[in-house]
This record gives sequence, C-alpha cells and structure tokens, in this order.
Amino acid sequence: MTLLRLLAALLALLVQPALAQTAPPVAASAQVRPAKIPASAFAARSGYEDLSLSPDGKLIMMKFVNAKGESGIAFVDSASKKPVKAFILPRDDEMRWISWAGSRRVLAYFTTKVHLPNAQFHADQYFVFDLDSGQMSRVGPKSMGFYDGSLVHLDPEGRYVLLTVLRKGLTFPSVMRYPIDGANGETGELVQDGRIGVFNWFADSKGVVRMGLQSVEQDEFKVLYRPNDREDFKIIAKVREDISGSDLFDVVGIISGSDEGLILKPDESGKVVVRKYNYVTRTAGESVFAAPGNVDVDRVLLGDDDQPIAAYYTDDRERVHWFSPQMKSHQERFRRAFKGKDVWITSRSRDNSKMILWAGSENDPGGYYIYDGAKGSIDLFYGEKGLLDPAELPLPQPITYTARDGTPIRAYLTLPLGRMPKGLPLIVLPHGGPYGVRDKLMFDTEVQFLANRGYAVIQPNYRGSDGYGSRFSDLGEGQIGRKMQDDLDDAMDWAVAQGYADPKRVCVVGSSYGGYAALWAVTRNPERYRCAASFAGVTDWKQQLSYDTRFLSPKKGKGLKFRISGEAGNFDMAAVSPVKQIARLTRPVLLVHGEKDTNVPFTQFKLMRDAAAKAGKPIDLLTFPEEGHGFEKAENQTKWLETLEAFLAKHNPAD
Repeated sequence: MTLLRLLAALLALLVQPALAQTAPPVAASAQVRPAKIPASAFAARSGYEDLSLSPDGKLIMMKFVNAKGESGIAFVDSASKKPVKAFILPRDDEMRWISWAGSRRVLAYFTTKVHLPNAQFHADQYFVFDLDSGQMSRVGPKSMGFYDGSLVHLDPEGRYVLLTVLRKGLTFPSVMRYPIDGANGETGELVQDGRIGVFNWFADSKGVVRMGLQSVEQDEFKVLYRPNDREDFKIIAKVREDISGSDLFDVVGIISGSDEGLILKPDESGKVVVRKYNYVTRTAGESVFAAPGNVDVDRVLLGDDDQPIAAYYTDDRERVHWFSPQMKSHQERFRRAFKGKDVWITSRSRDNSKMILWAGSENDPGGYYIYDGAKGSIDLFYGEKGLLDPAELPLPQPITYTARDGTPIRAYLTLPLGRMPKGLPLIVLPHGGPYGVRDKLMFDTEVQFLANRGYAVIQPNYRGSDGYGSRFSDLGEGQIGRKMQDDLDDAMDWAVAQGYADPKRVCVVGSSYGGYAALWAVTRNPERYRCAASFAGVTDWKQQLSYDTRFLSPKKGKGLKFRISGEAGNFDMAAVSPVKQIARLTRPVLLVHGEKDTNVPFTQFKLMRDAAAKAGKPIDLLTFPEEGHGFEKAENQTKWLETLEAFLAKHNPAD
C-alpha cells in the first residue's frame, strides 16, 4: 500500500460525522472498580501530531509516523479530509519543529548529535518543503551549531528566512537572508555583519534586524539598538544580568516603524506580565496583561499588525486570554459546545474562517476537530486514544500542602476509582525539568495508568517549578536533591496525614529529573519508600552538567551552573548523585533508558548500571535502542508500562 493510500485509509477510519457538541463524561460509581485497561490502550496513538492549518485554510499539515516506523510530514485537504501530499524524512535526525511559510511551503528545523573523538555537539539544519514542486531542499549552510542556526525571522509569505550564521573566519554570527521560494536556499545574502560578543539578534515583524545583545564580561551585556535599517546600531544600555541566567526581559516583539514593543517581564511581585517597552529610553510602560493570581504569563501571540492577539498562562490548567473580541466570542461558543471540557484553538486560517480545535480533559485524552465558519460546523478529525472511556478514569484534584519550611506547594492528587480513599498504596510522581517545567491539570498517561492499577498518585510542583513567579522558581536554586527533594517527602507526609495513603506502601516513579528524584528518594530516605522506577533519569550530576554545557553558549552554561550550585556556589554534586552514593542503596530499583536520548545521554544509565553491579546492588534494567527522551513507538511505551506494572506489583502491590 502506498503512503498516500495508507494515510487515506487511516483518516477514513478516524474522521467522524459532524457534531455540534460532546456530552460530559458520566462519573463512575465509587463502589464499582473499573476493569483493568490494557497498557496498550494507554500507549495507543494516532501517529499524527503538530496539526496546523495553512494561512489560506485549505490544507492541514501534520507530522506522522507510518506503519513502517518512518516519520514524515503529511498534508490533508481541510474540506474533504483527503491526503494531498506526504514527505518521508530521509534521516534519523530529530525534527524539532515545522512551520508554514506561506500557504504552499513549510520550513522545518532538524537537529542531530555529532560525535567527535573528544566532544559531542548538536548540528542544526533547516529544510523547506514545497508542495507545488514536491521538492525538499536545504536552507542555509549544511551544518550549524549553537553559536549559529538561530531563526531570526520567517517571512509570513514564504519568500525568505533570516538565520544567524558563523561566516568563514569569524567568531560571532552574522544574520543572513536565504530564499525559500524556489531559488538556491543554500546561498545567502548578508543582512547584518557579526559583531564581537553578539550572539543574539532580534528583528521586527518586517524582517528588519533591530536589536542585538552583546556580552561584555562577567555578567554584563550591552543592548545594541537601531530604529531602522538605514542607521547604525547604538549602545542604548549596559546591563548587569541576573547571575541566575534569566534575561533582563523576554522580547515578545518590536513594532516595525516604531521604537516600542512588548516584553515579558517580572513585576514587583516577581510574576511575569506583558508590558509595553520603549527600546530607546529602556523604560517599561503600562502592563498590557497580567494573569490572575500568582502565575506567570507564558507566551504572547502577535498578529500581522504587531498587536497582541492572545496571552497564555497556566494556573491549575492551561488558559488563554484573547485580546480580540471576535476570538473571545469564538472561544466562548466552543466552550459551550464542548461543555465540561477544555477547548483550545490550536491553529487558525488567516481570516479565521477555519480553525483546528482540541477538546479534552484530565481524564479524557480528547480529540482534534475542524471548525468551518461558512458551514457553522465542527467535525471530529481524530481522537487521541479511542480505546479509553473517560467514565472509567478518575479526575485529578488540585491540592496545596505546606512544606517543612513553610513554603506552600501546589500538587495534584489522583485517587483510583472503585476503592475507598483511605490507606491506599501511593505513587509520588515528580515532573521532569526540574526548572522551566511544571505539572498541571491535563491528561497524563502514567497517572491514569497507575490509578487504573489501584494506586493513588500525587504530583508535586516542588520549589523551582515553572509558572509561579521568579520568587518560587528561585527557591529551587542550589536545592537539587535537598529542599526540592524535601518537598516530595512532604507531599507523601500530607497524603498520609489526610488518610489517603499507607505510609508503608509508597514508591516514587519519574522521568528525566523525575527519574533522578525517584532514584534519590530511595537512596536518601530508604525508610520512607519501598521502591523507585526511573525512566531517563540523571544519575551523576557532574557528568550531566558537563554534557549540558557543551550545547549551551557560555552565558547560558554559566546560568545553568548557578541554578544548580546556588548563590553560595558550594553545591556538592557527588553528595546528591545516585551513582556516587550507590553504597546507600538498599531498595529495589527499575532503571529504564532510551539509547538515543540526547537530553539525558545513555551514559547516565550505564554509569548507574555499572556502579550498581560493582557494589553488588541488584537493579532491574530495561533499555530501548531506538528511543530517545520519550517514546516514539506505542509498542515501546506499552512495554515500559507493563514492566512498571510488574515491578510495582512485586515490590508495592496495590492489592
């Protein structure tokens, strides 16, 4: 079967008749225990992700993985739902993102890990996919590293891109303009020459390079600015950067033809808000939007007129504030149509006549829908996990507990259906990161899988977690394995004190930093926890930090070191590294890793494996040769869940 026929067959099965609304899930009886749902149902996936409408609304673009395990980009007619074209990616490189460049062209960004005898680094490449010619061609130089390769501007009409590039013999990146409209995309035109110390360039909405950040020494940098491309850059400020590595502000946009723009900047309370900003006077103006409560604004969406369209933030769940009255009206109509569910407008045509919607909830993996304004219809495009019934899945609940030093911690508690909420076996499930990440009310495969197996699950947003303002985030500096770990122990104590959990039946499960926290929990406090399961967890902080800084600029590398070491700078990474403290391990451990992981390299798994073998500490091992820092293949995620279930049943049975 050809790829297009395969896509057509799959889409025919997935597309359903039009519907005006979906009914809210029926709550399951607390007295009836739901049947055990197969792990494969939780791991099932459509094979599609990153759906996006073309600017003219005629096509839907999506990333996909076909039955052969090949990944690619597919294009579907938004009216007929029939496949139009597909590109198979002829490489093992990781496709980080794709974006429309006009209505018939797509820009994609790839990165791959390059191994040298004494070093590793990321090489970045851009490719353009042209639907009319059916060709895939490179844009920019063949290979770029972290000093170059940044996207400065993408022309919305799909004619060109601006990229930072290290030109031959130069140390600092210049800005080059590369055509993506059919001409030779590997031959660029110099737009802005490189300057000593400038690694970051910014352009306005018309593609004019207007600002650069120039590192000077230590923690100082100069802000270079010009009002237009006819004038030279002038130093408008010399700023001492926050030693933690956080920028003075995050540039949202520079208004073309003006010295003003929008920034994301902490207010006096430490939470990030949207503010107007004058780049000449370096003064922040009025607040354009601040999220309710003590949460940060995460990002802002700008329109072609440089005006804000939407601001996004997260309290217990993700939220959007629309500045446009028309979009506010659309959002409210969709909310009414999908009563009881979260509804997101994930993509829109330029005239808003067509939209892609996602609707779901924390116990419903949801589905994607196509809204057609001309027809007044909402059609289901496909559901995420059709084998799961929301009525058989519990709703996580937000809770707040107080850590031992008085810090309030927000967390989410999920109780299994059909069991008395008392004396339950508990899984502490810390999120990854640890910085710049947080948990929220949304569908979580592992949470629902564990709850279906009879476990209560608690997800703490420990200090250092994102979204609660800089003051809360700063509480995590220098606290990996220390106060951040205390917050996890205190979550367990809260669940026990409330009567939900049996203190003798607690395990920790996590991925990435959460995987580290699980390993450290049973190493540091074996009296508390019966077992730990780690997927892609850090095991040796010194080596992980050395690996991470290879892919960062000196400034960002220094910022990461500060966050881990704290202001005193006396962080003993060996003291909180499971590999270095292997002699203290007395509890069962399940250690799992993908061999192609570029975030937490597979060497972290091997260090723990070898240290445990040398110390005579038996641990359960599972590896996935073709996976990275997550799961691409459903069968591999199924194996992980089944292995986790068997491990927990042996060392902390739910019944």
